Amino acid sequence: MTTQRHDFNAAPFLLEELPWTPRFSLRVRPANRAALAQALGLTLPERIGQRATTGEAEALCLGPDEWLILTTEAQRDALAAAGAGAYAAIPHSLVEISDREITLRLSGPQALTALTAGCLRDVEAIATGTAARTLFDTATVVLWRDGADSFRMDVWRSFLPHVRAILDKITVELKTGL
Repeated sequence: MTTQRHDFNAAPFLLEELPWTPRFSLRVRPANRAALAQALGLTLPERIGQRATTGEAEALCLGPDEWLILTTEAQRDALAAAGAGAYAAIPHSLVEISDREITLRLSGPQALTALTAGCLRDVEAIATGTAARTLFDTATVVLWRDGADSFRMDVWRSFLPHVRAILDKITVELKTGL
């Protein structure tokens, strides 16, 4: 007798909420970027969408004078202290925004399709190892492309129920072949 196993309830992509991580919003004039990067012990990329990792900290350039910094809980206080210590010599804004956002991971063969259904931006054009601020439906998000079919999406906590509802609808549509 031949038997075949079928998983008729398989999700078209994996959606998971990632653990909380310390994050900071950094604003500094481009002329002061290198000096502040040295003071903070970070690499601050110059090109919008570019990411850089220094130790366990990751910096994403969101604009000509704006970066999103992810770090570890162990480094959080040291980063804040370094920013405070550098402020007199290098004016900047370093604000902890850890509780503002939730990070979702979308992965699997149809993760790109799911994101494309909710984003006006050409998600496929986001290169692996880069990220972009964009809209998902009506919510501002940051999309990190970690692999061909692996993405992280930073969503403001208040928009999470809306984004999850949209992703749930997309999941149903993809499961039915729409």
